[in-house]
Amino acid sequence: MRSVRARAALGATLVVAVALIGAGLAVLLVLRDNLIGQADLQAEVAARDVAGQLATGTAYDDLELDDEEDHPVQVVDEEGRVVIVSKDLRAVTGTGATDVTPVPSASTGATPSPDGDDDGDDGQDDDSSRPDSGEVSSDDPEFSDGTATVDRTTADYRFAAVEATTRDGVTLTVYAGAPLAAEQEAVGTVRGAMLTGLPVLLVVVAGVTWLVTRRALRPVEGIRREMAAITASEDLARRVPEPDSRDEIAALARTTNETLTVLEASVERQRRFVADASHELRSPIASLRTQLEVAEAHPELLDLPGAVADTVRLQVLAADLLLLARLDAGEKPGGGTVELGALVREEVSQRTGDRIAVAVEVPEGGAFEVNGSRGQLSRVIGNLLDNAQRHAEGSVAVSVAADGRGVGVEVRDDGAGVPEDERERIFERFVRLDDARSRDDGGAGLGLAIARDVAARHGGTLTVHRADEGGAAFRLWLPRPA
Repeated sequence: MRSVRARAALGATLVVAVALIGAGLAVLLVLRDNLIGQADLQAEVAARDVAGQLATGTAYDDLELDDEEDHPVQVVDEEGRVVIVSKDLRAVTGTGATDVTPVPSASTGATPSPDGDDDGDDGQDDDSSRPDSGEVSSDDPEFSDGTATVDRTTADYRFAAVEATTRDGVTLTVYAGAPLAAEQEAVGTVRGAMLTGLPVLLVVVAGVTWLVTRRALRPVEGIRREMAAITASEDLARRVPEPDSRDEIAALARTTNETLTVLEASVERQRRFVADASHELRSPIASLRTQLEVAEAHPELLDLPGAVADTVRLQVLAADLLLLARLDAGEKPGGGTVELGALVREEVSQRTGDRIAVAVEVPEGGAFEVNGSRGQLSRVIGNLLDNAQRHAEGSVAVSVAADGRGVGVEVRDDGAGVPEDERERIFERFVRLDDARSRDDGGAGLGLAIARDVAARHGGTLTVHRADEGGAAFRLWLPRPA
């Protein structure tokens, strides 16, 4: 049962079985009710026919009891005594009385009078006071189940009880039955057919579900095998097969290939990052080692400022690499509130060694609050100002503005600017557009990459445009607090 095919087949079979059993029971109940209703109608018709004859004064011996085998009749009086039975009725259950022998007063075939005298003793006086006919009850008959033995054959019957009042005012109850053999045979036939067909149908459902599920999951097996091969070979350039269908399996294959593409790019980016970081670290370490070796052999030739500069550069590069590692690990910015206007003023005031004074444009009384890490946002502004100082000819400016959705910080310079086709590439790691310049002057190529990653972690953006002064304009946008 660990197989999806087996679970699907079992689930479908159980659902179909429950549905068919429920539907079969409902069909049997409806069929049985309909057939019993027909038997009730036949029994009622037979009972009302006999009751009508009794109400019109027909003598007992003159009653017409048609189809006595199909519709056995038993008539009882108010005291529960049997007065009339069908000719061949030998035993009966389910009626008002189980006796099938009429009382002696009824054996003559004349309707007994209320006082027990024979109708022929004083007929003229009695006939003048009798009504023309009795009455048959219009109430719905009472139905009951029972058995009857007619001419040595016992069967199940449905009995209807109808009351009739004779011309003499005697109330009689007529029980007439209708056989249930047809109902039982029909229900039995349908039940047998269902019990025979249900297992066969369930086997068909299970088999079809198994085959359909197997066919549907065949591409999944191909995807699994290819993913196992990719894992074993560590070749992220391979892709899983995509079926031609437009179903969920095809969507899974496409998503898997998209994931492999992103994973391959991420691994390749990580490899380049490690290689570039090693290359960047090699230069200051080699320079520092050379200076220390020279100083060891010739202490008077020690270039102490150069050694300090190389050490600072190593420290800055290590800090940048550590921050990038934390950002790549998904580190979330702190949950504090930062006032960007005050942060820009503070950052500019601390830059006492800049070769070009920074012009600050922050409106007074403005609300420039955003959510995030004060340290990381300060790092972004510092990196943008460092980049502007590196490329500016004579002016660097920073401005803060707000709109309905967020706060923007723009850093501008009057340098050569950034070519339009390079405006996205400069945000990649270890990318320099000034390769002709020295590494010491050009930096490691991580400042803008860090700035954009931090902006993205804060839900904002960092883009570059052409400034009015002719140089580059870096625009940082951050959303307002919710």
